Amino acid sequence: MSYTALYRKFRPDNFADVKGQDHIVTTLTNQINANRIGHAYLFCGTRGTGKTTVAKILAKAVNCQHPVNGSPCNECEMCKAIQAGTSMNVIEIDAASNNGVDNIREIREEVTYRPTEGNYKVYIIDEVHMLSTGAFNALLKTLEEPPSYVIFILATTEAHKIPITILSRCQRYDFHRISIDTIAARLTELLKAEGVEAEEKAVRYVAKAGDGSMRDALSLLDQCIAFYLGQTLTYDKVLEVLGAVDTEVFSKLLRKVLAGDVTAAIRILEELIVGGRELSQFVGDFTWYMRNLLLVKTSDNPEEAIDVSSENLKLLKEESEMTDIDTLMRYIRIFSELSNQIRFATQKRVLVEIALIKLCRPAMETNLDSVLDRIRVLEQRIDERPVQQVVVQSAGASVQEAAPAPAAPPQKAAPEDLQKIVSGWKVIVGQTTAAFKQALLQSIPKYNGETGEPILYVEFQTPLGRLYPDDSEAKQELQAIIEKQLGKSIELHMLVAEDHQQTNLTQITVDQAIRQNIHMDVQIEEAPGSSLEE
Repeated sequence: MSYTALYRKFRPDNFADVKGQDHIVTTLTNQINANRIGHAYLFCGTRGTGKTTVAKILAKAVNCQHPVNGSPCNECEMCKAIQAGTSMNVIEIDAASNNGVDNIREIREEVTYRPTEGNYKVYIIDEVHMLSTGAFNALLKTLEEPPSYVIFILATTEAHKIPITILSRCQRYDFHRISIDTIAARLTELLKAEGVEAEEKAVRYVAKAGDGSMRDALSLLDQCIAFYLGQTLTYDKVLEVLGAVDTEVFSKLLRKVLAGDVTAAIRILEELIVGGRELSQFVGDFTWYMRNLLLVKTSDNPEEAIDVSSENLKLLKEESEMTDIDTLMRYIRIFSELSNQIRFATQKRVLVEIALIKLCRPAMETNLDSVLDRIRVLEQRIDERPVQQVVVQSAGASVQEAAPAPAAPPQKAAPEDLQKIVSGWKVIVGQTTAAFKQALLQSIPKYNGETGEPILYVEFQTPLGRLYPDDSEAKQELQAIIEKQLGKSIELHMLVAEDHQQTNLTQITVDQAIRQNIHMDVQIEEAPGSSLEE
């Protein structure tokens, strides 16, 4: 016997098996139980959400000899005939190929004859929006006042193309996109029935790739099973079959883009192409990744807004601190435009490379969000540029850079030097690298308030700072910048506010230092003979 695709093999044959459309199933079963069956129905919704399936179940239910709670029994002769497609009571019409006036006239002639068996004649017209204007007009009268034994079920993915005169004569039911949880649960159930082992993460990714369509998800799952026949279906195998990219690669790519590293970004793209990843899929997934970043950046409860694992959510929160909303909006706009262009392009790789260059080089564009991104880059460069020292030789003499003094061993920093570090903290942070800079901007310089020792403690306030307390290269980088600025050696410790247990650390305040160095109060005295009346 020939193989049957999963979406056909496991197509629901009663209302109880229909997933994700409870609002429609409940309404239809109540109508059947109460014998309040309508004469015309319009099923709207995206592909693979169950429109045709529910239409066939409804056709069986109204003709079933022994219905069970509004659902067909699937045991009587009528149910078996309709299921096998041999019943004369259920007529399926594809409006995409039968869209003329003559086709509708045939229906008008046929409805005059009563069903030979069963209670109702059911006409299922799929893709009804493809009917011509003349065909719609020919259908109007019959659709409004059909014989009592005739039911029309119209199915479409584009309800806006249907004339209002048709819409007003039908009971409209909108089929929702099926949630990822519902699709994943159904896939897990079918995998057990097929005897196939699969990781939960892999099943969930297939459910997400289905984009709200149960049929698409089943087709993708069928493809993955066929490729790794007899093997456990893992997350990495699903990514390989579907040509998808892991979120870790997106994270790496985004960091290179934020740093303006065009060469590294193109190199990552090259690795994806060599690995056989499909570029259209990559563009869509990366756009979705940036969408998640934007939601994390703007939402108070990102856990409820996006459907990702706790590990990926933590990574998204860290990366959201590295950029701003305007920059993310520009990235999403560029890749959204790219997704429309790449569909019909012959040189897809070139278009993707140009888009990545645009992300790294905002100067290539002239719209508002690009200008804002250029300002961000310029501010970053200004902060990173070290301050040059100048000396004036004499009156009228030219100003020149100070000659470098012979290198001498740096003195050890004194307690008052910590105040100088704090006063120039923004300049110091501006000289660090991109990701480290973002973490330092959300940090607080502190000292030991009990001992008063000249030891600088950098306390990170965000999760991004967890990357640096144990990073010796980052510590050396910051220490070198401070010592260059101060001209003295400094002992430096980096820690995270949530992790350390040192309760004796105090924030360094420049104003307090000034008051401590000046050991007297300043009073303003009035001049002799002065008064407020003068």
